[in-house]
Amino acid sequence: MLPIHFPAAALQEATAQALQATLVSDPNPRVGCVIVDARGRTLGQGHTQAAGLAHAEIMALRAARAAGFDVRGATACVTLEPCSHHGRTPPCCDALIEAGVHRVLVARQDPNPLVAGRGIARLRAAGIEVSVLDADDPAALATRELNIGFFSRMIRKTPWVRMKVAASLDGKTALNNGASQWITSEAARTDGHAWRARASAVLTGIGTVLQDNPRLDVRLVATKRQPHLVVVDSRLETPLDAHLFMAGRALYIYAAEQNDAKKSALEARGATVIYLSGVNGKVDLAAMLRDLARREVNELHVEAGHKLNGSLIREGLVDEFVVYLAPKLIGQGSGMASFGPISELSQAIPLEFKSIDMLGPDLRILARIPGREQF
Repeated sequence: MLPIHFPAAALQEATAQALQATLVSDPNPRVGCVIVDARGRTLGQGHTQAAGLAHAEIMALRAARAAGFDVRGATACVTLEPCSHHGRTPPCCDALIEAGVHRVLVARQDPNPLVAGRGIARLRAAGIEVSVLDADDPAALATRELNIGFFSRMIRKTPWVRMKVAASLDGKTALNNGASQWITSEAARTDGHAWRARASAVLTGIGTVLQDNPRLDVRLVATKRQPHLVVVDSRLETPLDAHLFMAGRALYIYAAEQNDAKKSALEARGATVIYLSGVNGKVDLAAMLRDLARREVNELHVEAGHKLNGSLIREGLVDEFVVYLAPKLIGQGSGMASFGPISELSQAIPLEFKSIDMLGPDLRILARIPGREQF
C-alpha cells in the first residue's frame, strides 16, 4: 500500500515540476514526474523538455540514476499518462517498464488519441500497478488547467483562445488618433509578456501591423522559445519590411483574397501564407483555428484591435480574457471590441471572473466565458 502521505506530497512535487515545463515543452503538454521509494523519499524528478527532447519520466529516471538510486520497486508519480507511441521520442511507458518501477500514479489520462489509456494499459500488462486519480481530484484538475490548450487541441481540434486587452478604466484601448503606448504600467506589460511566452502563438490583425508595426515577441521575461506569430490579413497588405519578421519564429499569415505575387514575396521573407476565404472577403476565422490546431498550436494569445477582437467574440471563438485596467479615464477613443449592437441586456456575453489581481497601479482580471472549459 502507498504511504498515507504519499499522494499529496509526491503530486505536489510533480505538479511543481510540470509548472517548470510551461515555457519550454510546447507543443507537448506540460508534465512533471517524481519517483519515490516505499518511504516516500524522492529518488528523481523532472519535467518535459523542448519538443524532441526528453519527457518528464525520462528526466526523472535520469536524475535518479545520476544520484545513484536504484528505482526498481519504486513508485513513479506523473501528472499526465505516460505516452505509449513513437512520436518525436520513444514511449515513456516502456522506459518505466524497463526501469523496473513497481507502481505508477497518474493524475490525468492523456487526451491524445494516440495515447488515451494505451500507456496505462501497457504498464498494467507489464505487471505494474497503476492508479489514476478521479477527474475532480484537485491534482487532476490542476493538470488539466495547466494543459488546457493541449486538451483543447486534442479534444475540440482548436486551440484555447485567450484575448489580452490593456485599457483605461472606461474601457478604451487607444486614443482616437490610434496612440496606445502606454495605457498600462510596466508591471502590466511585463505580465502581458509572460502570457505571450506561455502561448503557442500570438495572433494579431493587419490593422495593428499597419498602425503600430509591432514585433509581438517576448522581451520582458526570460524565455528560450518565442511563440509563433499569426496575422489575419485578408488582402495581404503586410509590408515586406514589417518588424514582425523574425528568424527562428514561425509566421503564419491568413488571407482571403488571392495574391500569389505578394504571397511569394512574403514567403521569401520566411512567412507561410494560407488562403482561407470566408464571407464578405474576410478570413474564415473558425477555419483558421482548426488549421492552427493542425499546426500544433495549443494556446492562442490574441493581441489585436477592436475590429478583429469583435469578430472573434461575435463568432464565439474566444475562451477567456486577460484584461489589464489602468486607473485613468480617456473618454473618446477605441474600445476593447466592436461587435453587436444588442437590443437587450440578456443578449450580453456572460463572463466569470477567475481571478482579480493588482499589478503595480493596474488591475488584472482573468475572465472566462462560462462552460468553455467543458470539453
